Amino acid sequence: MAIYQINKGINKPIEFKGLKAQYIGYLAGGLVILLILFAAMYIMGVPVSICLIITAVLGSLLFYQVFKLSHKYGEHGLMKIAAKRYLPNHLKFSSRKIFLRLKR
Repeated sequence: MAIYQINKGINKPIEFKGLKAQYIGYLAGGLVILLILFAAMYIMGVPVSICLIITAVLGSLLFYQVFKLSHKYGEHGLMKIAAKRYLPNHLKFSSRKIFLRLKR
């Protein structure tokens, strides 16, 4: 008799502490950029306390923005925003023929 394993999480979006799908990658990329920024400021001779303050402020803004976008738009958020840009504001018709054909 064969024993089969059941995978219950198939086709569900990846979620980590409230972040969904691509927002995990955005947060990780932002943190890597902040690490590089901190290293660059330290190498340029900026005092460590100022480096830490700047990095902490930018990091908290990054966390806030990514979590806000994740909760507002969900896993397909950026596609929704991009699709909304392509919707026309209004439609313009030069004749009534289209509407008259709809009745038939």
